[in-house]
Amino acid sequence: MKTVLEDIKNGIFKPVYLFYGEEDYLKYQYRDRLCQALNPDGDTMNFTSFEGRGLSQGEIIDLAETMPFFADRRVILLQDTGFFKSQAPELAAYMETLPEYLCMIFVEQEIDKRSKMFKAVKKSGSAVEFSTQDEKTLMRWVLGQMKREGKKITQRDMELFLTKTGTDMGNIACELEKLLCYTMGKEIITGDDIEAVCTTQINNKIFDMVRAVAEKQQTKALDLYYDLLALKEPPMRILFLLARQFNLLLQVKELAAAGADQAEMAKRTGLQAFVVRNYVRYAGKYTKEELEDAVYQFTKAEEDVKTGRMEDVLSVELMIVKYSRSS
Repeated sequence: MKTVLEDIKNGIFKPVYLFYGEEDYLKYQYRDRLCQALNPDGDTMNFTSFEGRGLSQGEIIDLAETMPFFADRRVILLQDTGFFKSQAPELAAYMETLPEYLCMIFVEQEIDKRSKMFKAVKKSGSAVEFSTQDEKTLMRWVLGQMKREGKKITQRDMELFLTKTGTDMGNIACELEKLLCYTMGKEIITGDDIEAVCTTQINNKIFDMVRAVAEKQQTKALDLYYDLLALKEPPMRILFLLARQFNLLLQVKELAAAGADQAEMAKRTGLQAFVVRNYVRYAGKYTKEELEDAVYQFTKAEEDVKTGRMEDVLSVELMIVKYSRSS
């Protein structure tokens, strides 16, 4: 990412860029900044955008070979083309002979680093991955936004905010805008403010359900399940996410037994460090054998639904009842 910013700052651009990865907010921010730098006047004659699969490699190359009209540069933006997952031999070969006036920008959701296109772009230009940002980066970013609005927040309430929003920066930006509007005229953002306006993501609702199950709050766990059903969340997805949460609890349990610290647990499980604390707490409410059995039973329940031995809504309900029953 720093390379792209340096190119923009210096006004010296590579002939081809590839932006990929799961963090869409950053990916599109950098796409827009690069396009603006390459085409500051909004010249539509020398700027062309393509999107979607099934594009003709030959047509793209023909356009790229067309000299810019009364301009120094031709810019071609290509999004979600699939060229980095399937074979694109013509374009891959063309990457080695790009004309000086041309800049191509690829923005992709999925790529295969073994593909000829990826290797060709990396050799001729710049391939930039936009991955999920870590806890410290997200907090620093949110704090910067809050500071510009004259707001303050405690570490604990910042963690609550990110627990609700998840790590997707696009969602964080939307929830932050709601929060800033709600707290207009206030200097300190509190946990009550966050609870009042910020929407809990589905994955976090699932963890709330796991927490209720672990604390043997059966009624609350079932209420959360019915809330998710009311939100049109498919029972099988809820079952999958519940299974994933119990699998994470098992991983955390095993890592803790092996002496891993919080940072190591976060690295090994892919969870944010401040979230790991909650998993350690709730994993402690089960034995390793109980968690292993739960993971097995959730897998079996999914198989029972798929083979028609059990109805999906009832299957999840029975699993919740089983693991939230007071001993």
